[in-house]
Amino acid sequence: MVDGYTSNGEMEAAREVFEEMPYRNFFAWSSMISGYCKKGDVNEAKAIFDRIPVRNLVNWNSLISGYAQNGFCMEAMEAFGQMQAEGFAPDEVTIVCVLSACAQLGLLDAGKEIHCMIHRKKIRVNVFVLSGLVDMYAKCGDLINARLVFERMTERNTTCWNAIISGFATHGRCKEALEFFDRMESSNKRPDDITFLSVLSACAHGGLVNEGTEIFSKMGKYGLEASVRHYGCLVDLLGRAGRLREAYDLVKRMPMKPNDTVWTAMLRACWIHQDQAMTEKIVKEGTQNVNMVTATDSHYVLLSHIYATSDSWEKAERMRTFMDNKGLQKTPGCSLIMPGSTKNTFCVDAK
Repeated sequence: MVDGYTSNGEMEAAREVFEEMPYRNFFAWSSMISGYCKKGDVNEAKAIFDRIPVRNLVNWNSLISGYAQNGFCMEAMEAFGQMQAEGFAPDEVTIVCVLSACAQLGLLDAGKEIHCMIHRKKIRVNVFVLSGLVDMYAKCGDLINARLVFERMTERNTTCWNAIISGFATHGRCKEALEFFDRMESSNKRPDDITFLSVLSACAHGGLVNEGTEIFSKMGKYGLEASVRHYGCLVDLLGRAGRLREAYDLVKRMPMKPNDTVWTAMLRACWIHQDQAMTEKIVKEGTQNVNMVTATDSHYVLLSHIYATSDSWEKAERMRTFMDNKGLQKTPGCSLIMPGSTKNTFCVDAK
């Protein structure tokens, strides 16, 4: 299986075999495309795709899927349009890939068009297509349609439950997220680590400390081991609630090294509650910790804000000077809109 090779050596060996094949069928072309996409080399995957003398739907699906999985979502949408222009009708695999691209880009209107296409072209609907629709609507903020699609499903997999729970959590609908988590447990569907991340995030944004700590303790019930991301959510939950000492003690007790996400949660809590003493403790601790030595730009921005809101203008200025000297700045926020077939991206100046 060529598409199972992801290391450079394995892919090169697979390519040599591929180049020597006297007859390359559709499966061989698609396997090479999938292999390069799994390796993250979408440019080489596209180069392979462009060499196919006669393409079929499987080839197109391999390319579109590879684009979506690697975050090249606009390219996935463009390939989808080109595929249809060349006379290929999408199947359920195509639909799942394109819905994923719409979800990542937040293209609600495009997602709705694909939903209509499913009915218009009588594309086979399975649990993966329906999960894709729930995920697309949820990530685009249309929780009404996400719930409608979800409630009409006769069969639900863990991915679908995660999509609806994550959608409510992301958009601040904490009680609904917990409601669906309870329903998931009642339906005897086993939550996974993603489910717990979503529910813990919902509890953090809703200030539901008791509920969050209880849910965290349930992970062992399902045979799941909490990762640094789950601990990060719990630290964020305690920090947002103003329980910074408990959050800091949890960081110290973690069975693994805290990562950037954990330190960012602590610093954000210090900023929210203007606790400069805890900030100094974290910075001091961080000088002995590789994760803070290689701090991200956002750490320095948060530190600068903390010092500024605490009227420690000299420290804030030193931090800003340090950032300028290092060429660091906060990543600008960007929005994407697509009126018709035109793509427009708007970015906020980070300075």
